[in-house]
Amino acid sequence: MNNNSDTYKTIDKPSEEAIFKDRGSKFIAYAFPVSSENDVNLYLQSLKEKHHKARHWCYAWRIGVEDPKYRANDDGEPNNSAGQPIYGQLLSLDLTNILVVVVRYFGGTKLGVGGLINAYKTAANLTLQNAKIVQKTINILFDLNFDYKNMNKVMRLVKGENIKIEKQAMNLDCNFTISVRKNDADQIKRAFEELRCVKISEV
Repeated sequence: MNNNSDTYKTIDKPSEEAIFKDRGSKFIAYAFPVSSENDVNLYLQSLKEKHHKARHWCYAWRIGVEDPKYRANDDGEPNNSAGQPIYGQLLSLDLTNILVVVVRYFGGTKLGVGGLINAYKTAANLTLQNAKIVQKTINILFDLNFDYKNMNKVMRLVKGENIKIEKQAMNLDCNFTISVRKNDADQIKRAFEELRCVKISEV
């Protein structure tokens, strides 16, 4: 991801499965949008139940936008013959917040490390071709606190800048949580500070 950009690429819904076959072995690939390792574990568990007779469930994931974490897992295949080729496909398309799993049914003939690398890479690529890749913005959350009497001033700025309100609570005073594009965050924060009737803090 470009450090000067406040956008990233991901998928917003699971892809259709893709199948690659080589010398009797069948490789079934899936791509899922994820935001945590818990999401990863749930999808893996689901696939292991669906394909309980498979031999391997190899995968790679990448999570985070400015300092992404990743993992590549060979699940019993020779070192770097499965997880790393899958991960390479995520990098080549610069995708994050994504999990790709390739399920292998062994066909009786060993493919060798080169054959495995090709199979896992190809299957991952096929499922990513099936996926709808979307561009999203990196957003910053701010808390706004203000008196009810200043609602009109605040809403004028919210509407004028097309700001998304994530949460709101109105009691004796008002609390909004707003979401702002990273590249616009400093300017928006200053605009609220200049109202002088709003306390604004980053979440």
